Amino acid sequence: MISADRIRAEFERLASFDSESYEEYDIKEYLKNRLVELGLEVCEDTAFKTFQVQSDRSAGNLYGSLKGNITGEPVLFSAHMDTVSPGKNKKLVWHDDGRVTSDKTTVLGADDISGLVSILEALQVIKEENLSHTDLEVVFSVAEEPFCKGIAAFDFDRVRSKIAYVLDLTGKVGTAAVRAPTILSMDIWLCGKAAHSGFSPEEGINALTIAANALSKLKTGRVDTDTTVNFGLINGGTGKNIVPDSVHIQGEIRSLIHEKALAQAEVIERTFREEARLIGGEVKFSTEENLLAYDISEDEPVRKRFEKAVSELFGEKAGFVATFGGSDGNYFNKNGIKAIVAANAMENVHTVFESTSISELVRSAELTLKLMTLTEE
Repeated sequence: MISADRIRAEFERLASFDSESYEEYDIKEYLKNRLVELGLEVCEDTAFKTFQVQSDRSAGNLYGSLKGNITGEPVLFSAHMDTVSPGKNKKLVWHDDGRVTSDKTTVLGADDISGLVSILEALQVIKEENLSHTDLEVVFSVAEEPFCKGIAAFDFDRVRSKIAYVLDLTGKVGTAAVRAPTILSMDIWLCGKAAHSGFSPEEGINALTIAANALSKLKTGRVDTDTTVNFGLINGGTGKNIVPDSVHIQGEIRSLIHEKALAQAEVIERTFREEARLIGGEVKFSTEENLLAYDISEDEPVRKRFEKAVSELFGEKAGFVATFGGSDGNYFNKNGIKAIVAANAMENVHTVFESTSISELVRSAELTLKLMTLTEE
């Protein structure tokens, strides 16, 4: 029932839209019309009004609902509309082995066009074949790539489903992420005192020295099996002959255990404050919770349904993994909807070497259809 030709055409159509984060208007309009054609009641929210970055190409999240023809619990499916950059003027290259890439000047956009295509194709088959299903809900979000700004502004009160499948993961179709991290962003401002580096360096307080001393005492990278720490940006000083009076450091903490992320932030703040105190400097330290960790246990219905679907459809055992990447799934779980993030036929994402293949796109659409039509025993 799944059509490879239709999937290819839909993928090409969606890839033709320029839909970098905060500029999803055109693809949103197309998807809104497609969902209506497929029989869903659709509305768009005003999430874009909450963004610091806005343009006339901004858009809101799409929510759609399809009335079921059998009784049972509703199920939600989600994918995001935006791509990372460079994502404008994408040119697809189809290879003899069924793979598709860009021409290497942009990303392909399989993240997350593959998820969008899988959901649309499954809904198309349900409509054409009049297949049995419970109530279905769909959320196509905007601005997912910049730490899920779109879904953060979504009104979850409209959602009836208690479980959700977010199509937004690399890897073999039939795999799903059931654990994902808390992500904390850190901003650290170190304040010293400026002085001429040649005439009177002893009168200065070197903010860069505070930074160097603190960083040398902190473990970075994978600090334990659950947690990573990275300092990625540093900026400061006004001249090579001036003792720097200010340094700004930005970094992040990721941990599969929320409390570990908070504890790591406390260690980092304490270390910077102590090093500043030793030479008379000051510190301003702030953290922002970008995403909240979740862990879906084995007995949760959302996992059991996924296991059943993979087994019945492919004759395989579902693969469950932890990921250190964030997704809209973090927000579904934060708002009481048990969500897992399913692999959906995309590889080497966020690079110009991104790819997918017709065979995996078909497999992803088949699994999505199975999850939409799976009945309780």
